Amino acid sequence: MFRRKLTALEYHNPTGFDCKDETEFRNFIVWLEDQKIRHYKIEDRGNLRNIPSSDWPKHFEKYLQDVNCPFSALERQETVDWLLGLAVRFEYGDNVEKYRICKPVTEANDVQKSADPLINLDCNNPDFKAGVLALANLLKIQRHDDYLVMLKAIRFLIQERLTPDAIAKASQAKEGLPVALDKHILGFDTGDAALNEAARVLRLLHIEELRELQTKINEAIVAVQAIIADPKTDHRLGKVGR
Repeated sequence: MFRRKLTALEYHNPTGFDCKDETEFRNFIVWLEDQKIRHYKIEDRGNLRNIPSSDWPKHFEKYLQDVNCPFSALERQETVDWLLGLAVRFEYGDNVEKYRICKPVTEANDVQKSADPLINLDCNNPDFKAGVLALANLLKIQRHDDYLVMLKAIRFLIQERLTPDAIAKASQAKEGLPVALDKHILGFDTGDAALNEAARVLRLLHIEELRELQTKINEAIVAVQAIIADPKTDHRLGKVGR
């Protein structure tokens, strides 16, 4: 999940890093602050460097607040990803000339980017990730390791359900014809008039569901027939009688 960013930052074990390992995670945070982020002065990093301390989680939470991280220490994967993005940004700022000589993107990539505007976004920007995650939580969309995938899911949801046309269509009341329940024979008696009426309503609803199911079955049959129907006939094989 973090391999590319760890590799870019020249972390010693980019492929085997496990943020769930408490000792490895704490050592990683110390390395990230000492080598890349450097938010604290050297003399103020003692609490983070005291890895065995039982108060380390408290100091780490304060560190997240000091660097304005939008996630809490309990959201470990999100926190690590955000801190890595911050470190990458600082790394670029410290080595602008080094990265300026990188080869420009190819023309094919330019065409692809123009086709999908989401590709032009800086997916490593911490503010971008925080905003996407906030939207995903608001719209109750499943989290994904790739924030661009989450953003596309948000876009699809908005296009399908939150456009003015979709909202107007959803808000339209479905009106049906009135039904006289007393004209429908229930077939049994519960001994209670209210229960009998409720049973009639349930039966009518069930019949409506069966009708919808039959309609879908008919549509499926028609679709299959349209695919397999090929009225090529060899009249030489036809015969009448036995």
